[in-house]
Formats: sequence, C-alpha cells, structure tokens
Amino acid sequence: MVNKALVIGGGVAGIQASLDLADRGTEVYVVEKEPSIGGRMSQLDKTFPTNDCSICILAPKMADCFGHSNINVMTYSEVQDVTGSAGDFTVTVLKKARYVDAEKCTGCGECMEKCPVKKIPNKFEMGLGFRRAIYLPFLQAVPRIATIDAENCLYLTKGKCGNCAKVCQREAILYDQKDEIVEINVGAIIVATGYDVWDPTPASEYGYGRYPNIYTAMEYERLICAAGPTQGHMERRSDGKRPKKIAFIQCVGSRNVQMGRPYCCSVCCMHATKEAILAREHHDDIESFIFYKALRTFGKGFNEYMERAKSDYGVVYINSDATVQENPENQNPIVVYDLDGHIEKKEVDIVVLATSLIPRPETRVLAEKIGISVDQFGFLESVDKLLAPLDTKIPGIFLAGYCHEPMDIPEAVAQASGAAARASEVMEVG
Repeated sequence: MVNKALVIGGGVAGIQASLDLADRGTEVYVVEKEPSIGGRMSQLDKTFPTNDCSICILAPKMADCFGHSNINVMTYSEVQDVTGSAGDFTVTVLKKARYVDAEKCTGCGECMEKCPVKKIPNKFEMGLGFRRAIYLPFLQAVPRIATIDAENCLYLTKGKCGNCAKVCQREAILYDQKDEIVEINVGAIIVATGYDVWDPTPASEYGYGRYPNIYTAMEYERLICAAGPTQGHMERRSDGKRPKKIAFIQCVGSRNVQMGRPYCCSVCCMHATKEAILAREHHDDIESFIFYKALRTFGKGFNEYMERAKSDYGVVYINSDATVQENPENQNPIVVYDLDGHIEKKEVDIVVLATSLIPRPETRVLAEKIGISVDQFGFLESVDKLLAPLDTKIPGIFLAGYCHEPMDIPEAVAQASGAAARASEVMEVG
C-alpha cells in the first residue's frame, strides 16, 4: 500500500481532510484548480450562527495546510486521469502555467501596480470588482504567488508591454513558461470539489441581469465584506446610494421541479438570515424582508439565531413566493408577493436572490475520468447514504463536502475528517 493520498479540491473540506491525513503521517497532494486554496468559504464575509469572520477562521487553516511538511499543495492544477486501484492509484495532473516562478515570487504586488490592463472582471469578487492581467485572487491568497492571465496579458497576446518583468526585482516573470504534466502515485483519493452558484438570469421573473439592483447572495457577500470591492460600503449598482430596504428572496432555482432542481440547498435560510443581520449591523436603519417557501433552520442554535434576527434586528419573514418588477423612475426593485390570497407589492432598494447551489460542471467531467457515479443533479454518489456515506463505488476513492450533497460548513468539515479516516484505513495507516 502506498502511504500517500490525493485530495481533489482546496476548499475548507479539502483542507481539513489534508490536515487530518498529514497529521497521521500520510504524504498528501492537494490539487486545486484555482490559483489559491480556500474555496467558497474564502468569499464569505461571516459565518452563521456566530457571525465570526470567515477568512479569520479559514486563513490559519490555509496557512497550516500550505506549510505542513507532509502536504504538497498544487494550485492552478487539474486532475486529468486516474488509473489503478485502492492502495496504488496513478494520477495524472495538469499544472497550468502561471508565467511566474513560484520559488521567486513573494506576492509583493509591484508588478500588479504597473500592469496597464485594469478592467478584467474579478471572478473572486463575483464580477463586482476588477483585477489586472497579473493578479492575486484575493488578499489572503495561499500560496501568495502572482498569476498572469494569458488571455488578457498584452505581452502574451500581442508581444507588447512587459511591465511586470521590468519591475520585478526578483526576476520571477517567466513569459515562456509552459503547462506541465505530472504523475503522482497515491493509495487513496478524496474528492472535495465544492459547489457553484447558479446563474439566475434564465429565471426572468426575478429580473436578474435586467434590473441593476438585483444581486445574488454571493454577490451580496462580497458587497458587505470589508475586503470586498466597495470595502464593505453597501452601494447600489445603479447610483451608488446606500440601500435602506432590502428584500431577500429564497429558493431561486432550487426546490423547483421546472428548473430541474427540486432539492433544498440546505444553507440558504440561515444564509439569508445572516445577511439580513449583517445589514442591520452595518446600518441600524436598514429594514430587511425575507420571502420564503418554508424555513429550514435545522441544527443546533439555528432556530434561536432566526428568532434573534426577528427580535434584535427587526428582520421580517414573509411566507410567500415572490417575483420582481422595477420602478423605472428610481430603478428600485418592486417585490410582488401573495399575502393570504391578496397580491401585495413592496418597493425596496435592492433584492438579494438565494440562488440554487449546484455541483460544479467540472465535477461531472472528473467523475467520468475516475469512474465514480453522479446522481440526476450532478452530485457525486456514495455507495450507500446510511451505511457507507463517504465511499464511492471505486474502493479507495472517498467524498467530502458539498460536491457530495448540500450541507453547511461544519458538516463539510466533519465529512472531511470522516473521509480522511476512511482513506487512512485503506492505506493501513495506524
């Protein structure tokens, strides 16, 4: 048996699984497709139900993972193929070119300041902000190594500029760097690829993409985060004014048979409650209204959290489906809903949509490559939800986190530790 493990995905579940395995003496390879580990949790402002700073919890774990002597972090990389069997897998990994020497770069940022390409929509900021052609994904990125966006770099596309190479005192810029194929041998694999946020544009009844003051819940997270594109200042897209009335609409795209996602995303009721509380903590005159189909605040302390939102923060919960229109005079969204059989309208400053959380499209492709099953929605399937909830049909390959099924952060972390324990059993580590 090979006492090495592969963890696919560097979010909080992947980080936890890696640390658990590494602390047992197993050598771990973490493969993350983005330039930094951290996953979706790194984009959140706070976590419920304690409202603790998300990155304050996550950043030490990111640093521990990257700095652990038994963990090899491979960012900006993707698994291409898996062969072999439990105890002896051969994994082919594509390491994409950063065009930056990872050994020399310190992430000082001088190259970014001199880059003339400034208006590239920032994926980490959910498109609410911009980045340069050479960039760090976010302030606390791990590893702290710059990446050049080959599609937008003037030197790589047109042979012009080269400012980053001129100002880099450590000579870390490598315009001729190539993608690299690496093979690693491991005894067990944990898949923790996380989730994506569904684009609600097709659901025209909410006006997303047509009305400027409609946001997704993840966009709102970046809007209120002090490290976000507006430094935590709540500003409307249309005019930059601070909102005073916010409507949160639940189950946008989820619990919806017509949209093909009848499942509950598990976290959205608590997520909206947290976001409404944070709005009031930013400005005590903000009014928040949460439109819901059915409140699902299960879990220790969660119902109390919702009751505190009502009593201490004035959050109003309205049991109704809702659609959105717009007041053309001021671009205020107008929420249309049913109250005891009567159609009501409420004009607000912004609307926040709790969009469906879905498996990443790449996860289905990965599943086909390594031979594990997905369900009708694209979530990775275990052998048995009760008796073997973390095991796949391929012995030695295990699941953890939201790629497996909807769950919150504590459950994802618990699953990660469970998957690490199962992987250790396969490799016969004591």
